[in-house]
Amino acid sequence: MLFSSPIFLVFFLPVVLLLAFTLRKTSWQNAVLLTASLFFYAWGEFGYTLILIGSIVLNYAFGLWIEGTREQPAQRVILALAIVLNVAILGVFKYANFVVDNLNAVLGSMGAPPVHLDPVHLPIGISFFTFQAMTYVVDVYRHDADAERNPLRVGLYVALFPQLIAGPIVRYRTIAAQLIERHTSSEDIAIGIRRFVVGLGKKTLIADQLAVTADRIFAVPVAALDPSVAWLGVTCFGLQVYFDFSGYSDMAIGLGRMFGFHFPENFNAPYVSRSMQEFWRRWHISLSGWFRDYLYIPLTAGRNSARRNYFSLLLVFLLCGLWHGSNWNFVVWGLVHGLFVALERTAFGDWLGRVWRPLAQGYTLLIVWIAFVFFRATDLPHALDYLAAMFGLAGGEGAAYPLALYLDFELGVWLAIAVLLSGAWMPGARRQLRAWSGPTGFAVVRLAGLGWVFVGSAVSLVAGTHSPFVYFRF
Repeated sequence: MLFSSPIFLVFFLPVVLLLAFTLRKTSWQNAVLLTASLFFYAWGEFGYTLILIGSIVLNYAFGLWIEGTREQPAQRVILALAIVLNVAILGVFKYANFVVDNLNAVLGSMGAPPVHLDPVHLPIGISFFTFQAMTYVVDVYRHDADAERNPLRVGLYVALFPQLIAGPIVRYRTIAAQLIERHTSSEDIAIGIRRFVVGLGKKTLIADQLAVTADRIFAVPVAALDPSVAWLGVTCFGLQVYFDFSGYSDMAIGLGRMFGFHFPENFNAPYVSRSMQEFWRRWHISLSGWFRDYLYIPLTAGRNSARRNYFSLLLVFLLCGLWHGSNWNFVVWGLVHGLFVALERTAFGDWLGRVWRPLAQGYTLLIVWIAFVFFRATDLPHALDYLAAMFGLAGGEGAAYPLALYLDFELGVWLAIAVLLSGAWMPGARRQLRAWSGPTGFAVVRLAGLGWVFVGSAVSLVAGTHSPFVYFRF
């Protein structure tokens, strides 16, 4: 079930909101939200709902077990077992075919018979809810939170439908108190609705428009791609994936706010970054923070070796790439980011901090765009050939696929809007508008703008031009 689908907007969300507001007691609201969340997941993945429930039960039990062995040597072994089992679940469903395919390539080169494995279905959202579940047991182990005795609260933390499928990844300690007691004010509901509508507009009015051109260009035979068309394709995709995923995060944060939950921000104008390090402080903030706090810091704790730190950094980004997808494209995508983040920890990073700001921003976008080719291309050869086309090395003359075939007035308008709205000027603009128009005038302008966005999104939904969220693949 998509947030941007009529069934969600017209039936599911109003019914769940009505039930939640009717039942004022937090424990009853939790029961309603957990039931609704499991239904939400089962709507699209009925046969794999038991995987989600199993993850909840597994980590609930491990949380109690870890807390019951405080200050005992066995506690670390129990934590390791919990992590191994969580990673094993993710590994079986997400990486089994990848491992077998690569093993068969090696066996084939040796003349050995291949290993047969039928395609393993990837349950939607498994990467997100597995990381979130592991966060719970690690937070209990670190004494950042107490183990929860009520299994419904753990279940709601892992399965809460606003962030179940594509995040943001919420730390348990962030909302532990809200699972026990929360109150939703009329202001919370208003803020939640506004945030949801903004996210809906990002997805349906901007991301889905740009996706059409990106898909068309990436489907062109690479040998026929003109460099200008290749750059247009990756630019459309880079803006598409930002508005698609940040739109989902906005909707998730807004939905959570409607029910009294305060989720962390997941994006902060990443395309204005002056370095790759800054980019990862602004892009998919919950995931980059997870890898930093739950993997990189433990790997480097107590070690001052620069070589060890660089190795850990590259390992983290390699795993970040694999987390996004089980193919070599994502491995390369992660390593490209990791290599440049590591490079910026040398004297190059000091130099980068002193150069003209637009030059530093251009450098960052260049690396991000190059890496996005691996993110979007169908396989590694396609990605390498596409990069060759971008830099005029593929021999494409563009006669059959000229730039004018794709870059018309309508696309130019959407690109201009996307570039404008991806900047960091919006909060300041809102403050200026409020100061200029006054509270009443600002409220009228904001309401009119949100109304236009909602109507436009509704028209797009009725027309059936929307597409699944990019991060649903992960």
